[in-house]
Amino acid sequence: MRIDLHTHSTASDGTDTPAELVRNAAAAGLDVIALTDHDTSRGYTEAVAALPAGLTLVTGAELSCRLDGVGLHMLAYLFDPDEPELLRERELVRDDRVPRAQGMVTKLQDLGVPVTWEQVARIAGDGSVGRPHVAEALVELGVVGSVSDAFTPDWLADGGRAYVGKHELDPFDAIRLVKAAGGVTVFAHPAAVKRGQVVPESVMADLAAAGLDGIETDHMDHEPATRARLRGLAADLGLLATGSSDYHGSRKTCVLGEFTTDPEVYAEITRRATGAFPVPGAGGTTA
Repeated sequence: MRIDLHTHSTASDGTDTPAELVRNAAAAGLDVIALTDHDTSRGYTEAVAALPAGLTLVTGAELSCRLDGVGLHMLAYLFDPDEPELLRERELVRDDRVPRAQGMVTKLQDLGVPVTWEQVARIAGDGSVGRPHVAEALVELGVVGSVSDAFTPDWLADGGRAYVGKHELDPFDAIRLVKAAGGVTVFAHPAAVKRGQVVPESVMADLAAAGLDGIETDHMDHEPATRARLRGLAADLGLLATGSSDYHGSRKTCVLGEFTTDPEVYAEITRRATGAFPVPGAGGTTA
């Protein structure tokens, strides 16, 4: 089995619609894909309707968190999307995205960049607007060469010249809320130093004690030595070790299935979850 547990669609900051995403996953030879858009479950219905036979969908989300001033992401799998407390927190994050992006546009304009809110809104379309959409606007304007080049202190990295904060969960609260909604939590790309400051690995033990289920060890932003170290840390703490692409369509260079999760780890994730269940493909729509 080939299992990719971290992907994004146009429901947040990917470039594939949910339907295109599942069809592309099947074409890439995947058996299981998780849809983990930022702070939203809005893509589920379309993805399920288009799910090809032979492909299983894991519903999830990537939750925006912050600890001691450092941003981090928590993957949440198979939670009840209608559980009120977790839903309220996700809506708070979502509702903060537009004023935050508008604030970044204003800061960029103050820095002499001819970006407009209309340009960023066009790029975001119906998705949850965020930094990647602002970054793509900088690429369109020739200010930076790629989306990743915009995530530097000069531009959009945490604390960067055009950075604006937003509502974010405390990761310990995120773990508690996801557990209460019947879900499973995995710390996304915890050592992605290319993106900016990361929390110390010593925090992992505290998160594990609070109920964290796993660590995303195999990720494009982790060097081979880092992946090996994180797998060792996961084993020491009794945490699951996952691998995934963090696919965003054409917005990033990674491809579906670039990193994958061991079938035994996937089976344990599904065993622990009580809020929702994986959805097997029944043929789906072809449009």
